[in-house]
Amino acid sequence: MTERLRNNDFKTKEAGLRGDYGLKRGAADSLGSMRATIAEKRRHLCCAKSKMASKKCKNNVNSFCYICGEFIKVRAKKFSFSTNLKLCEAYKAYFNLTIRSQDKIWAPKFSCGNCKNTLEAWYRGEKKCMKFAVPRIWREPTNHINDCYFCVVDPRKRRAGKNAKKIEYPDLPSTTRHEIFSGFFTKEDGLCYCNDVKGLFAAIGIPCVPSEWRLFIDSSTRSLKAVLLHNGNTFPSLPLAHSVMLKENYESIKMVLQTLKYEEYAWPVIGDFKMVGFLVGMQGGYTKYPCYLCLWDSRADTLHYKQQSWPERIGFQIGKHNVQNEPIVKADDILMPPLHIKLGLMKQFVKALRQDSPAFEYLKRFFPKLSEAKIKAGIFVGPQIKKIMASEEFPELLNTYEKQAWLSLKAVIHGFLGNKKDTNYKELVSNMLDNFKVMGCRMSLKVHMLHAHLDQFKDNLGAYSEEQGERFHQDVMDFEQRYQGQYNENMMGDYIWSLIRESSYLHRRKTKIVHF
Repeated sequence: MTERLRNNDFKTKEAGLRGDYGLKRGAADSLGSMRATIAEKRRHLCCAKSKMASKKCKNNVNSFCYICGEFIKVRAKKFSFSTNLKLCEAYKAYFNLTIRSQDKIWAPKFSCGNCKNTLEAWYRGEKKCMKFAVPRIWREPTNHINDCYFCVVDPRKRRAGKNAKKIEYPDLPSTTRHEIFSGFFTKEDGLCYCNDVKGLFAAIGIPCVPSEWRLFIDSSTRSLKAVLLHNGNTFPSLPLAHSVMLKENYESIKMVLQTLKYEEYAWPVIGDFKMVGFLVGMQGGYTKYPCYLCLWDSRADTLHYKQQSWPERIGFQIGKHNVQNEPIVKADDILMPPLHIKLGLMKQFVKALRQDSPAFEYLKRFFPKLSEAKIKAGIFVGPQIKKIMASEEFPELLNTYEKQAWLSLKAVIHGFLGNKKDTNYKELVSNMLDNFKVMGCRMSLKVHMLHAHLDQFKDNLGAYSEEQGERFHQDVMDFEQRYQGQYNENMMGDYIWSLIRESSYLHRRKTKIVHF
Protein backbone atom coordinates (compact mmCIF):
# COMPACT_ATOMS: atom_id res chain seq x y z
CA MET A 1 0.00 0.00 0.00
CA THR A 2 2.85 2.37 0.89
CA GLU A 3 4.69 1.54 -2.35
CA ARG A 4 1.51 2.18 -4.37
CA LEU A 5 1.02 5.61 -2.79
CA ARG A 6 4.67 6.43 -3.42
CA ASN A 7 4.32 5.44 -7.12
CA ASN A 8 1.13 7.47 -7.50
CA ASP A 9 2.79 10.48 -5.95
CA PHE A 10 5.77 10.10 -8.27
CA LYS A 11 3.47 9.87 -11.31
CA THR A 12 1.56 12.96 -10.17
CA LYS A 13 4.78 14.96 -9.86
CA GLU A 14 5.95 13.72 -13.28
CA ALA A 15 2.66 14.68 -14.87
CA GLY A 16 2.80 18.09 -13.25
CA LEU A 17 6.25 18.65 -14.63
CA ARG A 18 5.10 17.68 -18.13
CA GLY A 19 1.98 19.85 -17.99
CA ASP A 20 3.35 22.93 -16.23
CA TYR A 21 6.82 23.15 -17.71
CA GLY A 22 6.39 21.47 -21.09
CA LEU A 23 8.63 18.53 -20.30
CA LYS A 24 9.98 16.95 -23.47
CA ARG A 25 10.12 13.24 -24.25
CA GLY A 26 13.90 13.09 -23.77
CA ALA A 27 13.63 14.65 -20.33
CA ALA A 28 10.83 12.26 -19.45
CA ASP A 29 12.99 9.29 -20.45
CA SER A 30 15.84 10.66 -18.29
CA LEU A 31 13.49 11.06 -15.38
CA GLY A 32 12.28 7.50 -15.85
CA SER A 33 15.80 6.09 -15.83
CA MET A 34 16.59 8.06 -12.67
CA ARG A 35 13.49 6.61 -11.06
CA ALA A 36 14.58 3.07 -11.98
CA THR A 37 18.09 3.68 -10.57
CA ILE A 38 16.73 4.92 -7.25
CA ALA A 39 14.40 1.94 -6.98
CA GLU A 40 17.26 -0.45 -7.69
CA LYS A 41 19.42 1.15 -4.97
CA ARG A 42 16.56 0.89 -2.52
CA ARG A 43 16.15 -2.82 -3.22
CA HIS A 44 19.90 -3.45 -2.68
CA LEU A 45 19.86 -1.45 0.59
CA CYS A 46 16.84 -3.28 1.92
CA CYS A 47 18.39 -6.64 1.04
CA ALA A 48 21.64 -5.71 2.84
CA LYS A 49 19.81 -4.58 5.97
CA SER A 50 17.60 -7.63 6.06
CA LYS A 51 20.63 -9.89 5.62
CA MET A 52 22.53 -8.14 8.47
CA ALA A 53 19.47 -8.25 10.72
CA SER A 54 18.60 -11.85 9.94
CA LYS A 55 22.08 -13.24 10.57
CA LYS A 56 22.75 -13.91 14.25
CA CYS A 57 26.02 -13.41 16.10
CA LYS A 58 28.17 -16.44 16.90
CA ASN A 59 27.90 -15.68 20.64
CA ASN A 60 25.03 -14.32 22.67
CA VAL A 61 25.28 -10.55 23.20
CA ASN A 62 24.28 -10.84 26.84
CA SER A 63 27.11 -13.29 27.52
CA PHE A 64 29.46 -10.30 27.71
CA CYS A 65 29.74 -7.58 30.35
CA TYR A 66 28.54 -4.15 29.24
CA ILE A 67 31.18 -2.40 31.37
CA CYS A 68 34.42 -4.32 30.80
CA GLY A 69 33.40 -6.30 27.71
CA GLU A 70 34.71 -9.60 29.09
CA PHE A 71 32.96 -12.93 28.66
CA ILE A 72 30.71 -13.97 31.56
CA LYS A 73 30.94 -17.65 32.38
CA VAL A 74 27.81 -19.71 31.91
CA ARG A 75 27.53 -20.57 35.60
CA ALA A 76 28.57 -17.11 36.80
CA LYS A 77 25.96 -14.70 38.04
CA LYS A 78 25.25 -11.62 35.95
CA PHE A 79 23.26 -8.53 36.84
CA SER A 80 20.75 -6.68 34.70
CA PHE A 81 20.84 -2.89 34.56
CA SER A 82 17.03 -2.69 34.47
CA THR A 83 16.75 -4.12 37.99
CA ASN A 84 19.92 -2.63 39.55
CA LEU A 85 19.43 1.13 39.79
CA LYS A 86 22.25 1.47 42.31
CA LEU A 87 24.65 -0.04 39.80
CA CYS A 88 23.53 2.49 37.17
CA GLU A 89 24.09 5.34 39.62
CA ALA A 90 27.56 4.06 40.53
CA TYR A 91 28.42 3.67 36.82
CA LYS A 92 27.42 7.27 36.11
CA ALA A 93 29.28 8.64 39.15
CA TYR A 94 32.48 6.72 38.38
CA PHE A 95 32.74 7.10 34.60
CA ASN A 96 30.71 10.31 34.15
CA LEU A 97 28.61 8.40 31.58
CA THR A 98 25.12 6.96 31.51
CA ILE A 99 24.07 3.44 30.52
CA ARG A 100 23.20 3.73 26.82
CA SER A 101 21.64 1.73 23.98
CA GLN A 102 19.80 -0.74 26.23
CA ASP A 103 17.01 -0.91 23.64
CA LYS A 104 19.43 -2.07 20.92
CA ILE A 105 20.11 -5.70 20.08
CA TRP A 106 23.87 -5.06 19.66
CA ALA A 107 24.48 -3.78 23.24
CA PRO A 108 24.82 -6.08 26.29
CA LYS A 109 22.19 -5.69 29.02
CA PHE A 110 24.16 -7.22 31.92
CA SER A 111 27.20 -6.58 34.09
CA CYS A 112 29.60 -9.13 35.48
CA GLY A 113 29.88 -9.63 39.23
CA ASN A 114 33.37 -8.14 39.48
CA CYS A 115 32.36 -4.82 37.87
CA LYS A 116 29.16 -4.61 39.92
CA ASN A 117 30.81 -5.29 43.27
CA THR A 118 33.72 -2.90 42.61
CA LEU A 119 31.53 -0.03 41.43
CA GLU A 120 29.03 -0.34 44.26
CA ALA A 121 31.81 -0.60 46.85
CA TRP A 122 33.42 2.55 45.48
CA TYR A 123 30.03 4.25 45.48
CA ARG A 124 29.65 3.41 49.19
CA GLY A 125 32.98 5.09 49.95
CA GLU A 126 35.25 2.06 50.17
CA LYS A 127 38.77 2.22 48.75
CA LYS A 128 37.98 0.23 45.64
CA CYS A 129 38.77 1.14 42.04
CA MET A 130 38.30 -0.31 38.60
CA LYS A 131 41.25 -1.52 36.55
CA PHE A 132 40.35 1.10 33.95
CA ALA A 133 38.91 4.62 33.99
CA VAL A 134 37.15 4.34 30.63
CA PRO A 135 34.56 1.58 30.05
CA ARG A 136 33.76 -0.11 26.77
CA ILE A 137 31.71 2.04 24.44
CA TRP A 138 29.29 0.09 22.24
CA ARG A 139 28.22 1.12 18.74
CA GLU A 140 26.23 -0.65 16.05
CA PRO A 141 28.47 -3.03 14.04
CA THR A 142 28.53 -2.81 10.26
CA ASN A 143 29.15 -6.51 9.58
CA HIS A 144 29.58 -9.88 11.29
CA ILE A 145 33.03 -10.58 9.84
CA ASN A 146 35.45 -8.05 11.30
CA ASP A 147 33.32 -5.44 13.10
CA CYS A 148 31.06 -7.54 15.33
CA TYR A 149 32.60 -7.96 18.78
CA PHE A 150 30.38 -10.95 19.58
CA CYS A 151 31.47 -12.79 16.43
CA VAL A 152 35.20 -11.97 16.60
CA VAL A 153 35.70 -12.95 20.26
CA ASP A 154 35.84 -16.70 20.71
CA PRO A 155 35.39 -17.71 24.39
CA ARG A 156 35.70 -21.42 23.52
CA LYS A 157 39.49 -21.08 23.15
CA ARG A 158 39.88 -20.48 26.86
CA ARG A 159 41.50 -23.27 28.90
CA ALA A 160 41.80 -23.77 32.63
CA GLY A 161 45.06 -23.30 34.49
CA LYS A 162 47.54 -20.53 35.27
CA ASN A 163 49.41 -20.81 31.98
CA ALA A 164 46.28 -21.11 29.84
CA LYS A 165 45.86 -18.65 27.01
CA LYS A 166 43.35 -15.97 27.89
CA ILE A 167 40.54 -14.74 25.71
CA GLU A 168 41.58 -11.95 23.38
CA TYR A 169 39.33 -8.89 23.42
CA PRO A 170 40.13 -6.75 20.35
CA ASP A 171 39.39 -3.09 19.71
CA LEU A 172 36.92 -2.72 16.85
CA PRO A 173 35.19 0.30 15.32
CA SER A 174 32.02 -0.84 17.05
CA THR A 175 33.65 -1.05 20.50
CA THR A 176 36.96 0.31 21.76
CA ARG A 177 38.99 0.72 24.93
CA HIS A 178 42.23 2.34 26.05
CA GLU A 179 44.74 -0.45 25.26
CA ILE A 180 45.83 1.25 22.02
CA PHE A 181 47.36 4.20 23.84
CA SER A 182 48.57 2.43 26.98
CA GLY A 183 51.34 0.82 24.94
CA PHE A 184 52.92 4.22 24.31
CA PHE A 185 53.64 4.66 28.05
CA THR A 186 56.18 3.02 30.34
CA LYS A 187 56.47 3.15 34.11
CA GLU A 188 59.97 3.08 35.60
CA ASP A 189 61.37 4.35 38.91
CA GLY A 190 58.06 5.91 39.91
CA LEU A 191 57.69 7.83 36.63
CA CYS A 192 55.11 6.99 33.96
CA TYR A 193 56.25 8.56 30.69
CA CYS A 194 55.61 8.41 26.95
CA ASN A 195 58.14 6.13 25.25
CA ASP A 196 57.22 7.10 21.67
CA VAL A 197 55.95 10.64 21.16
CA LYS A 198 55.83 10.42 17.36
CA GLY A 199 53.98 7.12 17.52
CA LEU A 200 51.45 8.59 19.95
CA PHE A 201 50.75 11.48 17.59
CA ALA A 202 50.34 9.05 14.69
CA ALA A 203 47.93 6.85 16.67
CA ILE A 204 45.82 9.88 17.56
CA GLY A 205 45.87 11.06 13.96
CA ILE A 206 47.54 14.48 14.22
CA PRO A 207 50.90 15.61 12.77
CA CYS A 208 53.86 15.76 15.13
CA VAL A 209 55.26 19.27 14.60
CA PRO A 210 57.28 20.28 17.71
CA SER A 211 57.19 23.99 16.83
CA GLU A 212 53.37 23.96 17.14
CA TRP A 213 53.45 22.70 20.75
CA ARG A 214 54.89 23.88 24.06
CA LEU A 215 55.87 21.71 27.02
CA PHE A 216 54.24 22.60 30.33
CA ILE A 217 55.90 21.21 33.47
CA ASP A 218 54.29 21.75 36.85
CA SER A 219 53.40 19.96 40.05
CA SER A 220 50.28 19.90 42.18
CA THR A 221 49.86 18.73 45.75
CA ARG A 222 49.53 15.18 44.44
CA SER A 223 51.74 14.68 41.39
CA LEU A 224 54.37 16.04 38.99
CA LYS A 225 53.25 16.34 35.37
CA ALA A 226 54.70 17.14 31.95
CA VAL A 227 52.05 18.09 29.39
CA LEU A 228 52.14 19.21 25.77
CA LEU A 229 49.98 22.30 25.09
CA HIS A 230 49.04 23.27 21.55
CA ASN A 231 49.94 26.80 20.45
CA GLY A 232 46.58 28.41 19.88
CA ASN A 233 44.84 25.76 22.01
CA THR A 234 43.22 24.10 19.00
CA PHE A 235 43.98 20.61 20.34
CA PRO A 236 43.63 19.43 23.95
CA SER A 237 46.48 18.86 26.36
CA LEU A 238 48.55 15.72 25.78
CA PRO A 239 50.11 14.23 28.95
CA LEU A 240 53.64 12.90 28.46
CA ALA A 241 54.81 12.20 32.02
CA HIS A 242 53.19 11.69 35.41
CA SER A 243 54.59 10.82 38.82
CA VAL A 244 53.44 10.88 42.41
CA MET A 245 56.84 9.76 43.70
CA LEU A 246 59.15 12.42 42.28
CA LYS A 247 59.51 15.76 44.00
CA GLU A 248 59.68 19.12 42.27
CA ASN A 249 63.46 19.63 42.13
CA TYR A 250 66.30 19.85 39.64
CA GLU A 251 67.05 16.11 39.53
CA SER A 252 63.42 15.14 38.92
CA ILE A 253 62.95 17.69 36.12
CA LYS A 254 66.17 16.56 34.46
CA MET A 255 65.03 12.93 34.65
CA VAL A 256 61.65 13.77 33.06
CA LEU A 257 63.22 15.63 30.14
CA GLN A 258 65.76 12.88 29.51
CA THR A 259 63.11 10.14 29.39
CA LEU A 260 61.03 12.23 26.98
CA LYS A 261 64.09 12.78 24.71
CA TYR A 262 63.68 16.53 24.92
CA GLU A 263 66.81 17.24 22.88
CA GLU A 264 65.20 15.52 19.89
CA TYR A 265 62.05 17.65 19.92
CA ALA A 266 63.23 20.90 21.60
CA TRP A 267 59.75 22.15 22.48
CA PRO A 268 59.45 25.64 24.00
CA VAL A 269 58.95 25.18 27.75
CA ILE A 270 56.55 27.07 29.99
CA GLY A 271 55.94 26.94 33.74
CA ASP A 272 56.03 29.08 36.84
CA PHE A 273 59.24 30.89 37.78
CA LYS A 274 60.13 28.24 40.35
CA MET A 275 60.15 25.70 37.51
CA VAL A 276 62.10 28.09 35.31
CA GLY A 277 64.78 28.23 37.99
CA PHE A 278 65.14 24.43 37.88
CA LEU A 279 65.32 24.44 34.07
CA VAL A 280 68.24 26.88 33.97
CA GLY A 281 69.97 25.42 37.04
CA MET A 282 69.43 28.37 39.38
CA GLN A 283 69.16 28.26 43.14
CA GLY A 284 65.63 28.28 44.57
CA GLY A 285 64.12 30.44 47.26
CA TYR A 286 64.57 34.16 47.94
CA THR A 287 67.88 34.82 46.18
CA LYS A 288 69.69 37.99 45.19
CA TYR A 289 69.67 37.33 41.41
CA PRO A 290 66.43 35.41 40.68
CA CYS A 291 65.97 36.63 37.09
CA TYR A 292 67.17 34.23 34.38
CA LEU A 293 67.49 37.04 31.80
CA CYS A 294 69.45 39.70 33.68
CA LEU A 295 71.31 40.38 36.93
CA TRP A 296 68.41 42.15 38.63
CA ASP A 297 69.13 42.70 42.33
CA SER A 298 65.99 41.68 44.19
CA ARG A 299 67.24 43.21 47.43
CA ALA A 300 67.97 46.71 46.10
CA ASP A 301 64.49 48.06 46.86
CA THR A 302 65.49 51.69 46.31
CA LEU A 303 66.47 51.00 42.68
CA HIS A 304 63.57 48.79 41.60
CA TYR A 305 61.21 51.38 40.12
CA LYS A 306 64.06 53.73 39.13
CA GLN A 307 66.41 51.45 37.22
CA GLN A 308 64.87 49.64 34.28
CA SER A 309 68.00 48.35 32.52
CA TRP A 310 70.13 45.76 34.31
CA PRO A 311 73.27 43.87 33.19
CA GLU A 312 72.39 40.99 30.91
CA ARG A 313 72.98 37.50 32.22
CA ILE A 314 75.59 36.00 29.88
CA GLY A 315 75.94 32.28 30.39
CA PHE A 316 75.16 30.26 33.48
CA GLN A 317 78.39 29.64 35.34
CA ILE A 318 78.05 27.37 38.35
CA GLY A 319 78.83 29.18 41.58
CA LYS A 320 78.12 32.70 40.29
CA HIS A 321 74.94 34.78 40.45
CA ASN A 322 72.91 32.02 42.14
CA VAL A 323 73.63 29.40 39.46
CA GLN A 324 73.81 25.99 41.13
CA ASN A 325 73.57 23.39 38.33
CA GLU A 326 74.04 22.99 34.61
CA PRO A 327 71.09 24.38 32.59
CA ILE A 328 68.72 21.77 31.20
CA VAL A 329 66.93 24.06 28.74
CA LYS A 330 68.21 27.10 26.89
CA ALA A 331 66.95 30.44 28.17
CA ASP A 332 65.70 31.34 24.68
CA ASP A 333 63.38 28.29 24.72
CA ILE A 334 61.55 29.40 27.86
CA LEU A 335 58.22 31.20 27.46
CA MET A 336 56.85 33.87 29.78
CA PRO A 337 53.98 32.57 31.97
CA PRO A 338 51.21 35.21 31.71
CA LEU A 339 48.89 33.47 34.18
CA HIS A 340 51.48 33.40 36.97
CA ILE A 341 52.42 37.01 36.25
CA LYS A 342 48.74 37.92 36.58
CA LEU A 343 48.60 36.12 39.93
CA GLY A 344 51.76 37.92 41.03
CA LEU A 345 50.33 41.35 40.18
CA MET A 346 47.19 40.60 42.14
CA LYS A 347 49.26 39.38 45.07
CA GLN A 348 51.31 42.59 45.30
CA PHE A 349 48.20 44.76 45.00
CA VAL A 350 46.35 43.00 47.85
CA LYS A 351 49.42 42.95 50.09
CA ALA A 352 49.70 46.72 49.68
CA LEU A 353 46.13 47.27 50.94
CA ARG A 354 45.67 48.32 54.57
CA GLN A 355 44.25 45.38 56.51
CA ASP A 356 41.80 47.62 58.35
CA SER A 357 40.51 49.24 55.15
CA PRO A 358 36.95 48.64 53.86
CA ALA A 359 38.35 47.10 50.67
CA PHE A 360 40.25 44.43 52.61
CA GLU A 361 37.20 43.65 54.74
CA TYR A 362 35.18 43.34 51.54
CA LEU A 363 37.62 40.72 50.21
CA LYS A 364 37.13 38.62 53.35
CA ARG A 365 33.36 38.75 52.90
CA PHE A 366 33.62 38.21 49.15
CA PHE A 367 35.67 35.01 49.60
CA PRO A 368 34.21 33.44 52.79
CA LYS A 369 35.82 30.03 52.14
CA LEU A 370 39.28 31.57 51.73
CA SER A 371 41.33 31.84 54.92
CA GLU A 372 42.35 35.23 56.21
CA ALA A 373 46.01 34.22 56.01
CA LYS A 374 45.71 33.59 52.27
CA ILE A 375 43.94 36.91 51.74
CA LYS A 376 46.67 38.74 53.65
CA ALA A 377 49.30 37.01 51.50
CA GLY A 378 47.35 37.82 48.33
CA ILE A 379 47.12 34.17 47.26
CA PHE A 380 44.34 33.81 44.70
CA VAL A 381 43.63 31.56 41.72
CA GLY A 382 42.51 32.53 38.23
CA PRO A 383 38.72 32.11 38.69
CA GLN A 384 38.82 34.14 41.91
CA ILE A 385 40.60 36.99 40.14
CA LYS A 386 37.98 36.98 37.37
CA LYS A 387 35.25 37.10 39.98
CA ILE A 388 36.67 40.10 41.84
CA MET A 389 37.42 41.84 38.54
CA ALA A 390 33.71 41.72 37.69
CA SER A 391 32.70 43.26 41.02
CA GLU A 392 31.39 46.83 40.79
CA GLU A 393 31.36 47.40 44.54
CA PHE A 394 35.05 46.69 45.21
CA PRO A 395 36.51 49.72 43.32
CA GLU A 396 34.20 52.06 45.22
CA LEU A 397 35.78 50.99 48.52
CA LEU A 398 39.31 51.94 47.41
CA ASN A 399 40.95 55.32 47.97
CA THR A 400 42.17 57.47 45.09
CA TYR A 401 45.61 55.89 44.67
CA GLU A 402 44.34 52.35 45.18
CA LYS A 403 41.55 52.86 42.66
CA GLN A 404 43.96 54.14 40.02
CA ALA A 405 46.21 51.13 40.57
CA TRP A 406 43.23 48.77 40.41
CA LEU A 407 41.89 50.21 37.15
CA SER A 408 45.33 50.15 35.55
CA LEU A 409 45.78 46.52 36.67
CA LYS A 410 42.49 45.58 35.00
CA ALA A 411 43.58 47.38 31.83
CA VAL A 412 46.85 45.41 31.68
CA ILE A 413 45.07 42.09 32.26
CA HIS A 414 42.51 42.74 29.51
CA GLY A 415 44.76 44.59 27.07
CA PHE A 416 48.04 42.68 27.38
CA LEU A 417 47.95 39.49 29.44
CA GLY A 418 44.82 38.13 27.73
CA ASN A 419 43.96 36.91 24.25
CA LYS A 420 44.53 40.30 22.64
CA LYS A 421 47.37 42.77 22.72
CA ASP A 422 46.38 46.41 22.45
CA THR A 423 48.48 48.75 20.36
CA ASN A 424 49.15 50.92 23.44
CA TYR A 425 50.16 47.99 25.65
CA LYS A 426 53.43 49.69 26.62
CA GLU A 427 51.51 52.69 27.89
CA LEU A 428 49.14 50.46 29.85
CA VAL A 429 52.02 48.63 31.54
CA SER A 430 53.85 51.88 32.28
CA ASN A 431 50.77 53.45 33.89
CA MET A 432 50.21 50.38 36.04
CA LEU A 433 53.81 50.37 37.26
CA ASP A 434 53.62 54.07 38.13
CA ASN A 435 50.39 53.52 40.08
CA PHE A 436 51.88 50.50 41.84
CA LYS A 437 54.84 52.62 42.88
CA VAL A 438 52.60 55.35 44.30
CA MET A 439 50.46 52.78 46.12
CA GLY A 440 53.55 51.21 47.68
CA CYS A 441 53.50 47.83 45.98
CA ARG A 442 56.72 45.90 46.26
CA MET A 443 58.44 44.87 43.01
CA SER A 444 58.59 41.10 42.85
CA LEU A 445 60.17 39.00 40.10
CA LYS A 446 56.86 38.90 38.20
CA VAL A 447 56.50 42.68 38.33
CA HIS A 448 60.13 43.02 37.26
CA MET A 449 59.43 40.99 34.10
CA LEU A 450 56.91 43.62 33.00
CA HIS A 451 59.24 46.45 34.01
CA ALA A 452 62.45 45.27 32.32
CA HIS A 453 61.63 42.50 29.82
CA LEU A 454 58.44 43.56 28.07
CA ASP A 455 59.95 42.61 24.71
CA GLN A 456 60.19 38.92 25.74
CA PHE A 457 56.41 38.43 25.72
CA LYS A 458 54.55 36.85 22.79
CA ASP A 459 52.08 38.89 20.75
CA ASN A 460 49.09 36.70 21.68
CA LEU A 461 49.68 35.59 25.25
CA GLY A 462 46.36 33.76 25.37
CA ALA A 463 47.57 31.32 22.69
CA TYR A 464 50.84 30.66 24.60
CA SER A 465 49.52 30.77 28.15
CA GLU A 466 50.04 28.06 30.75
CA GLU A 467 46.39 28.35 31.78
CA GLN A 468 45.46 25.33 29.66
CA GLY A 469 48.03 23.31 31.57
CA GLU A 470 46.57 24.43 34.89
CA ARG A 471 43.15 23.24 33.71
CA PHE A 472 44.74 19.88 32.94
CA HIS A 473 45.37 19.49 36.69
CA GLN A 474 41.61 19.56 37.26
CA ASP A 475 40.84 17.19 34.37
CA VAL A 476 43.34 14.51 35.38
CA MET A 477 42.33 14.75 39.04
CA ASP A 478 39.22 12.66 38.31
CA PHE A 479 41.37 9.91 36.82
CA GLU A 480 43.73 10.03 39.82
CA GLN A 481 40.78 9.60 42.18
CA ARG A 482 39.47 6.63 40.20
CA TYR A 483 42.81 4.82 40.15
CA GLN A 484 43.51 5.59 43.85
CA GLY A 485 47.26 5.08 43.79
CA GLN A 486 47.50 2.77 40.78
CA TYR A 487 48.96 5.48 38.54
CA ASN A 488 50.26 3.48 35.60
CA GLU A 489 50.17 3.23 31.83
CA ASN A 490 46.45 2.43 31.81
CA MET A 491 45.55 5.74 33.43
CA MET A 492 47.50 7.71 30.84
CA GLY A 493 45.99 5.67 28.03
CA ASP A 494 42.51 6.13 29.49
CA TYR A 495 42.90 9.90 29.59
CA ILE A 496 44.01 10.18 25.95
CA TRP A 497 41.34 7.74 24.84
CA SER A 498 38.69 9.83 26.67
CA LEU A 499 39.73 12.90 24.66
CA ILE A 500 39.11 11.05 21.41
CA ARG A 501 35.91 9.50 22.69
CA GLU A 502 34.47 12.87 23.73
CA SER A 503 35.14 14.32 20.27
CA SER A 504 32.44 11.96 18.96
CA TYR A 505 28.93 13.33 18.65
CA LEU A 506 27.74 10.41 20.79
CA HIS A 507 29.83 11.48 23.79
CA ARG A 508 30.06 15.25 23.66
CA ARG A 509 30.83 17.03 26.91
CA LYS A 510 28.89 20.03 28.15
CA THR A 511 32.06 21.90 29.13
CA LYS A 512 34.08 24.01 26.73
CA ILE A 513 37.12 21.73 26.71
CA VAL A 514 38.71 21.19 23.31
CA HIS A 515 39.01 17.64 21.97
CA PHE A 516 40.36 15.91 18.89
